[in-house]
Amino acid sequence: MKDKIEKSVNIRNKKASFEYHFLETFTVGIVLRGTEIKSIRQQKVNMSDAYCFISDNAVKIKNFHISSYESGSWLNHDPLRERILLLKKKEISKIEKALDDQGTTLIPTRIFISDRGFAKMEIALARGKKLYDKREDMKEKEAKRELKITEF
Repeated sequence: MKDKIEKSVNIRNKKASFEYHFLETFTVGIVLRGTEIKSIRQQKVNMSDAYCFISDNAVKIKNFHISSYESGSWLNHDPLRERILLLKKKEISKIEKALDDQGTTLIPTRIFISDRGFAKMEIALARGKKLYDKREDMKEKEAKRELKITEF
């Protein structure tokens, strides 16, 4: 049953690993409203266009789509609202310094449910790949696939 609420969620942003080189990753908490966690547990999340930014000494995420909860009533959430990410002050200042460099950005890479039942997100400081880097990655993946096929 697809509509079943699951305790273990592990959703990856595959587009991010294709488009960017990850320099450093951070595990952060997310400030959510009531029905958002239920939609996350149903794995109704789209983070392919999401990005993070720093505003008012807080890291926020934009374009992170959490579908509205089907059984929710008038208490349902806005699917594309800005959400605050929970980090320590040292981490925020470290990210802020890294974002000053040209070409670096902060993107979400994975969302999961922790052992304690909280929604967590992995974000990465990243630098965009050039076209030739993308081609190289595709060649490596193709070679790995061919090796797997020939082994069996």
